This record gives sequence, structure tokens and C-alpha cells, in this order.
Amino acid sequence: MKLKLTLSALSLAILAGCATTKSNTPEDIATAYNSINAEQLGEHIKTLASDEFEGRAPSSKGEELTLAYLTQHFKALGYEPGNGNSFLQEVPLVSIEADPNMTLKIGERSYPYKKGMVMGTSRISPEQSLNNSELVFVGYGVNAPEYGWNDYEGLDVKGKTVVMLVNDPGYATKDPKVFNGNTMTYYGRWTYKYEEASRQGAAGAIIIHETAPASYPWEVVENSWSGEQFGFQKENNNMDRVAVEGWISVDVAKELFADAGLNFDEAKKKAAQGAYHVDMGDLTASVDVKSTIKKSVSYNFIATLPGAKKSDEHIIYSAHWDHLGVDPNRKGDKIYNGAHDNATGTGGIIEVAEAFAKLPQRPDRSITFLAVTAEEQGLLGSKFYAETPVIPANQTVANINLDALNLLGKVKDISVVGLGKSSLDGVLKEVADEQSRSISNESNPSAGIYYRSDHFAFANMGIPAMYAGGGHEPYDDATAKYRKRMSLVLRGCYHQPCDRYRKEWDLSGAVQDLQLFFKAGYLISQEEAWPTWSETSEFQRK
Repeated sequence: MKLKLTLSALSLAILAGCATTKSNTPEDIATAYNSINAEQLGEHIKTLASDEFEGRAPSSKGEELTLAYLTQHFKALGYEPGNGNSFLQEVPLVSIEADPNMTLKIGERSYPYKKGMVMGTSRISPEQSLNNSELVFVGYGVNAPEYGWNDYEGLDVKGKTVVMLVNDPGYATKDPKVFNGNTMTYYGRWTYKYEEASRQGAAGAIIIHETAPASYPWEVVENSWSGEQFGFQKENNNMDRVAVEGWISVDVAKELFADAGLNFDEAKKKAAQGAYHVDMGDLTASVDVKSTIKKSVSYNFIATLPGAKKSDEHIIYSAHWDHLGVDPNRKGDKIYNGAHDNATGTGGIIEVAEAFAKLPQRPDRSITFLAVTAEEQGLLGSKFYAETPVIPANQTVANINLDALNLLGKVKDISVVGLGKSSLDGVLKEVADEQSRSISNESNPSAGIYYRSDHFAFANMGIPAMYAGGGHEPYDDATAKYRKRMSLVLRGCYHQPCDRYRKEWDLSGAVQDLQLFFKAGYLISQEEAWPTWSETSEFQRK
């Protein structure tokens, strides 16, 4: 009798164990996958990009509405607060808004604000100036020992203003042996150039804008680097940064080089051939930058669906919720609605989150969604998260980033930014195969997109990060015609008030990608092994 009781108890235990380890069926996964749809996504984008949300600037009414919207939806889906008892992570910011009533004087020439120049400061100070600061052209403004390149070698720039080219030398040469050839490195990013000029002790730093190597037109500089500029609140008030930093147009640069007795095109060629710098004659720069300083708090949003077996291991989906807000000094439409960039990604994470919530059985690992602030201000929200992570790096399995989803219709391929950097490419290919899609490289590697969105912060933490979307091959002829027309609209409205929701958008390509991201995340959540970086990647786990 005792034996029978023991066997019965054992049988019940086994049955109970089987019940708790039940897996989702292929049908369950397909139902969740197919729940992602264009109608719901369109409603999310339409709401987030509405005038009511005022362009979703950090520390604004638009932020309050956006965070409330995210909280409402994630709560309804059954997600738990990702930061203890809160859905929010506090990000202390400071806004620095330069008074547009300034003039940059160089030699005998004067340039008003937004007339070929945009100047500002990262210093948390009401007034910073350049006063007859000598100009020095420092090529690409790069100090990269691993590439044997130092444009500052033997040069003392203390008190001087450095003038430099956008992108890096590899872009100009297209030689894969020079940096990464046509694929931009971090040395090509404007953030790096100001940082290095500051480390070198310069008083000012000016980047020469050119549309092709920058990958965006001058209007983006005018709109993105004017108005409120956000940074972190720091004890040193950023006094270790150059006093004045900014941009000039290529036409202005050519005038100044001629005034200095230099030929701009020749100097640019020399800058690509090796480390290079040259004094710009007797030219000096003067400008007074008066700023309005406002300290504020913005927030990252974080929500988690705890895993069934390994709840302390997380796959993190990220997207930035912010955009450029409102420009009261602009004539006409003053609201930068940011529908494509990035109401699409913000709406996208809600759609993916809903798909996971529809699964009868939770994934083995936790699924976490992170919507970050101040991406448009230099990836500040994700950078802050990386410096003070809610989930430690050794508990974060992978990152999947959503930024400006595909609005150009279905495609036969999936474009991967940073193709070959990690084993995540293999997971992506597996799901792409199921969609009858191929894997392709990004269309414009010289734009340095891998360093321009929020996955970069995760990569710097050593966490394999996926950033993919869209593709190059239209699904059919009708899509190709639509794609040709709409791509011009999207390109022209980048960081412009015309980036508004349009009912004629074909969201089928965005849905295609979101379904892929959902399935890829699910597969990663079930795999025993963690994704890894490739041997040639610079982002190994620390």
C-alpha cells in the first residue's frame, strides 16, 4: 500500500512538472505573430505623432502624454513595471537653448545664425564666447591609434578653434584598408569630433557640413542643432567641453579657405591621404553664445513580461519615444511631429509586446521593452541606461532595436545594419527564410547608422544588438512604384515638420519587420546558448 501511494505521488509530481513546462505550439506562435497588424500600428503612430503630443520633446507635455500612453497599453497587456515598482527610469537632463541673435565673425565676414552656420555650447553656462580664436584645419579631427592616424599630432590647439570635415577618411578613399572604407566608424560621428576637440583643449570646434558624407542635408543641421539641446546634469557643468561647438555649410567653408589662402578641395584631398592639419592664415573666430539653461528630468520607460524559466535573463527591445518638439521661432508649422522617426518604432514595440502577451505560455526568458528619451539629442536616454542599467549587462541576453520602421511596403529582403557583427544575424536569417526573404547589407554604410541609434549603447555594454529593417527589393511592381514616390517624401521630411502621419502609408513592410522581430526575440528567449559577437567585432562582453 505504501508503494502504491509513493508511485501515485510520484506520478502526480511528474504530471505537474509536465504542466509547468508546457511549451507554446507552432499554432500558438503563429497566432501571436499574426496579431501584429497594420490597423493597430497605424493608430499608435497617428496618436503619438498627433499635434496634441507636440513633437514629444523631452521634459514637455508631449513627454507626459507619451509616457501615459505607453503605461496604459503595457498595463493593459499585463506587463509588470520594469524598474522595481515603476515603469519609469529617471534621467536628469539639462536643456541649453542658444539665443539665435548671434553672429559668427571670421576675418572680415559675418554670418548670422542659420545663415550658413549654427553655433551653440554644451557647457551648462549662460554665456560662452570665442574671442579672436585662431582657426586651424585639422582634417577629419581624428585621433585613432589603432588606425595609425592622428590629425592632432604635434599640434597645440589650446585656445584655438579647430575646423574639421564630417565623416572619416575611409569615406573619402573608399579603401577598405583605410579605417573601414566606405563603412563609417565612430570616428566619423559629430559626437566624437566634439569630444576629441575637447580632449585636445581647443576653445572651439566647427564641423564642415557636406550632404553626402553627412548623409543628411543642411536643413537637418539647422533644425536638429538649433532650439533646445539636451545633455546630462553634471557636477562640472560640462566645462571640460569646448566653449563653442557648431557647424558651417560647405559654401561658407570654401569662402573661409579662400580667405586663408587655401583651396578647400585640395585641403580635403590631403586630409584623406594621411593625418593632416594646417593653420588657416590669420583668420580668427569670434562669437557670443548666450543660452537659456533649464534643468529638468525626463524618463526612460521600461516594462517586463517575466520569463517562465529564466526570469533573470532578459531580451530587451528598444525604441526612442522622443522627437524634436516645437520650434516657436519657426514660421508656419512649428511642430516636429516625428511620425516616421520614431512614432513608428514606439508604436512597433507596443505591437510586439502585444504579440508576446497573446502567447498561452510565457517565453523561457523575460521579455523587456525599453522606450528611451532624448535619442535626438545624442542617444542620451540609452546612454544613461547603459551607464546606470536597470538590468545588468550579465543578465541581458540581446537587444533588438526599432527605429524609423519601413513605410515603403513589403520587400523581398531584410537590411541589416552592422551585418556580420554577431550571431544574431543567424537568428534573423532563420526567421527571414520563413518569410521568404533574404538577408542584405545596409544601403548606405558610409552614414554610420550603427552609431546613430539606441542599440549602440547596448553594443558598448558588450550586449549583442540587432538593428535591422526594410530592404532593397520591392515585393512587386506596384510596391516599386509606391516606394519610388514615397521614399522622396520620407527623405525630404526627415527631421522636418512634414514628418506627419499619412493615411496613404503602406504599413505592410513595417508589419513584416515587426513579425520578424517578434519571432527572432522568441527564438532567442528559448535558446540555451546566448548570442555572441563575431571574432572581428569590437564589442566583446566585458
